[in-house]
Amino acid sequence: MRTILSYVTTGMLFVLLACNSEKASKEKLPVLGQHQYVEKTVDNQTITDTVFHKVADFSFIDQDSTVVTNNTFENKIYVTDFFFTSCPTICPVMKKEMLRVYEAFKDNNQVLFLSHTIDPQYDTVALLHDYANRLGVSSDKWHFVTGDKEAIYDMGLKSYMVTAMEDESSPGGFIHSGAFILVDKERRIRGMYDGTVKEQVDVLINDIHRLLNEYDHGKASS
Repeated sequence: MRTILSYVTTGMLFVLLACNSEKASKEKLPVLGQHQYVEKTVDNQTITDTVFHKVADFSFIDQDSTVVTNNTFENKIYVTDFFFTSCPTICPVMKKEMLRVYEAFKDNNQVLFLSHTIDPQYDTVALLHDYANRLGVSSDKWHFVTGDKEAIYDMGLKSYMVTAMEDESSPGGFIHSGAFILVDKERRIRGMYDGTVKEQVDVLINDIHRLLNEYDHGKASS
């Protein structure tokens, strides 16, 4: 069995979602991240399977002290990001924009939201609970999670391909991506969007509809 690697670099991810033309809206969303093409022999014939990058297993605690794992998002589409409640820079804009996405899909039980604090020492469960209440969101729809600091940073870098880390030289003492990341029901990354730019978030909202349609059409054709 032979494995061949193909890469999509992080710097290219926003570019892949930049085009919102009528033609693009009719196409399936790309699967982002590293691909592996695995050759195997079946009935004396060589076939190639594509193995896509997937979000790793995780376990965190949300604002209701509930354990949140991959199973929480089983058979769901979800949008995820990284933030901290005392963030003095981009987080307030990101949360305002994520609220728009939440409002667009709050009644759709196939879509969930996941926000990771990158300052778990300060952002306690109680503080995250208060933060979610002030946003006016449902805890079974939008999970604000905390946990082991290194596990959170590792998820950002290795699973979601974004920056999330301590940085004493940055405002607030942390640095993190402003990306909103769209994850499908197979734990594959289907889009990345700048959560500080309204037009990019508009693309995200449209792409969630596109992804939902993919699953609807898949059921119809199966």
